[in-house]
Amino acid sequence: MKKLFSPTRLLRLALPALMVLTALQARAQPSSGGPVPTSTSAPTGVPLDGGASLLLVGGVGYALRKLRQRRQR
Repeated sequence: MKKLFSPTRLLRLALPALMVLTALQARAQPSSGGPVPTSTSAPTGVPLDGGASLLLVGGVGYALRKLRQRRQR
């Protein structure tokens, strides 16, 4: 006969319920009531090139390394 409240069964039921309740509580928070931005200037651009270029260089380096390892076999 299976235990009704075994530790793994309890964890499988409690963890998703806790996640749902936490998400509902986070959405229920009141607004801060802070000031509303009234700037009339255009929004500033965010430079996205730095991280993307580093990822590209890393990917090319990794691919070259794997190709060299494949040729040595």
